[in-house]
Amino acid sequence: MTKKQKFPYLVGSKWTATKKVDGWRHFQVVNRKNQGKWVYAEMVAACDPNVRFWLNAKLLQDGFQWQAGWQSLQEIEAVESELFRTLEPENPSDASQA
Repeated sequence: MTKKQKFPYLVGSKWTATKKVDGWRHFQVVNRKNQGKWVYAEMVAACDPNVRFWLNAKLLQDGFQWQAGWQSLQEIEAVESELFRTLEPENPSDASQA
């Protein structure tokens, strides 16, 4: 029985960094590397092919660092505010008692 491949659609996918990486936000995955149980993605800046780096593909699932697709600043800010809203306690008085 073959094992299910982690991140099967990784190569060719496009990502937006919520914070600039080497001066850029928009990246594309151009390569993948499997090392044991880890999967790594080679990221290349969309506007500068000289800006490239490897990262653990699991980090792409962190919405505070990466958003799938190429997002505008307004879209990034909207997603971030939604993420922060989900982390806030429902009753602010409960947080002050903790």
